Amino acid sequence: MAKIRLSGKSTGALLGVGVVLVAFGYLIWGGIGSNLVYFWTPKELLARGTKAVGSPVRLGGLVQAGTIQWNADTRELRFRIVDEDSASVPVLSFGVPPQMFTDGQGVVVEGVYTPEGVFKSQKVMVKHSNEYRAPAAGKHPAEYYRQLFKKDQT
Repeated sequence: MAKIRLSGKSTGALLGVGVVLVAFGYLIWGGIGSNLVYFWTPKELLARGTKAVGSPVRLGGLVQAGTIQWNADTRELRFRIVDEDSASVPVLSFGVPPQMFTDGQGVVVEGVYTPEGVFKSQKVMVKHSNEYRAPAAGKHPAEYYRQLFKKDQT
């Protein structure tokens, strides 16, 4: 039986291939699974029931008209996301909402669904077109944003 001798280059190449295979194995079995964030609509989230509780999810849809509740003192934002099937999910977020956040606006929130049936969001992202339109004459976007911090006048 003849012995196979590997040269220095062959040994290095085999070692490199081994390192790459180990790295891919880690990504497939260990690293990726815990870092995936799925994108669901309200209908898909509600269909999963208790299986959806506690999993990191991106939830997308439209801000349901008339549901926005903003507390400037605590920076607590509550609203509902609705999809084309009329399924809706209540959302709770802390922090200042994006400048373009309004009724009927497309939105994606990232967070977790709680056992109480509320989606707790760490991030609110507004979906919008990529076309820029200058504000109408006499309108100042900064004024709209400042209104978020005014105390309730009711």
